[in-house]
Amino acid sequence: MLDKELTYRIAFSLIRGNNRVIADELLSRIGSEEEFFSASSRLLEMQIGNKTKFTDDSYRHQLLDKARKEVDFINKNNISPIYFKDANYPQRLLDCDDAPLMLYTLGNCDLNSSHIISVVGTRHATHYGVEMTERIIEGLAKRLDNIIIVSGLAYGIDIAAHRAALKNEIPTIAVLAHGLNTIYPAAHRNVAAEMIKQNGMLITDYTSTDNIHRGNFLARNRIVAGLCDCIIVAESAEKGGAIVTAGIADGYNRDVLALPGRANDPYSQGCNRLIASGRGALITSAQDVIDVMRWTAKPEEGEQCEMFADLNEEEQIIIDFIGENPLSSINEISIGTEISISKLTSTLIDMEFKGLIANYPGGRYDLS
Repeated sequence: MLDKELTYRIAFSLIRGNNRVIADELLSRIGSEEEFFSASSRLLEMQIGNKTKFTDDSYRHQLLDKARKEVDFINKNNISPIYFKDANYPQRLLDCDDAPLMLYTLGNCDLNSSHIISVVGTRHATHYGVEMTERIIEGLAKRLDNIIIVSGLAYGIDIAAHRAALKNEIPTIAVLAHGLNTIYPAAHRNVAAEMIKQNGMLITDYTSTDNIHRGNFLARNRIVAGLCDCIIVAESAEKGGAIVTAGIADGYNRDVLALPGRANDPYSQGCNRLIASGRGALITSAQDVIDVMRWTAKPEEGEQCEMFADLNEEEQIIIDFIGENPLSSINEISIGTEISISKLTSTLIDMEFKGLIANYPGGRYDLS
C-alpha cells in the first residue's frame, strides 16, 4: 500500500468517536478517505448535513500530521497495519459495531483461524487458576487444529495463558492497551518476543504516539472479546476487567465459559456468579470447552481412531454429512445424503444403538 493511502486511512481512523457504522456512512456520502481530508469544511458540512468537530480544517490537519508520524513508525519497525476494508481484517471483529477501523500488528498470525479462544482473568491469579488455565490450554492444543489463544499480556491469568500456548506450540495473540513502541508490563517483553517467533502476534488499535492511560485497558477488552469464538474466564473476583470483558463478549453473542472455584475464594466469586446466573457455562476441562462449542476434536491419545472403520456405505455417508453439518434434522440428512426418510429412520436408530450418533432435543442428530 502506498504511504499516501495509508496516511489517509490512519487519519480517518483517528477521528474521535468514529466506528465501523459511522465510517461506512461517512464514506458513502463523501467517497473516500482522501476526499474526506481534501474537501473544504463547507463542502463536508453540506455532504454530512451539519457542522461537526471533524469538519474543521485544523482538526483534520492535526489528524493527518499524527498519521504521517505513524506511517514513518510503521515503515521503520515492520508493523503491519490492517484496515477494516482489508480482506485480512478479522471477520469476527468486523461483526462488532464498535470494532476499531485500524489495527496495528506485529507478527504473523491468521486472525481468521477456525478456533480462536480468549482467556481472561484476575491479575492476582492463584496456583489453582494458573494450573487450570495451563491444563485446559494443553488439552485444547492436543484436541483441536488451527487453534489460537488470545489474551492481554497482563500479570496473572493473561500471561499464564500466553505461556501455556507457547509451551504447547500454538499461536497466541496479545491485545495491547498501547502502541507497539513499548511493551507493558516490561517484565513480559521476552514473552512477547517469543510469541512473535512462534507465529503469534501483538495487536493494538493505539498508535505509537498515544499515551498509556488507564481507560485504554478497558477499551482494548472489546478486541479481546470480539476476536474470539468463545471466552474463558479462568479466575476473577466479582468485579474486574475479566468480568467486563465477559459482558462485552456476551453482547457480541460469543460463548462465555467459566471455571468454578471454592465458595470462599474471593478470586473465584466472579466465575461462580457467571455460572450461577447462567451467563457462563461451567467448564473444568478442554473437553468441556469442545462440547460447549460443538467443535469436532481430534481423538485423544489412546482413543480408537478406527471407531468408524466397520461402517457400511450408507452409514459412512451419514457420518460424513453429520460431521460437516452438526445437529441436522432427519429431513436435512435425507436431502443431504439422498437417502429416503423410510430407510434413513431405521439406519439412524441402528447407528444410535452402536453409539455412533446421538439424538438431541428437536429431533436433531450429531456425532456422539
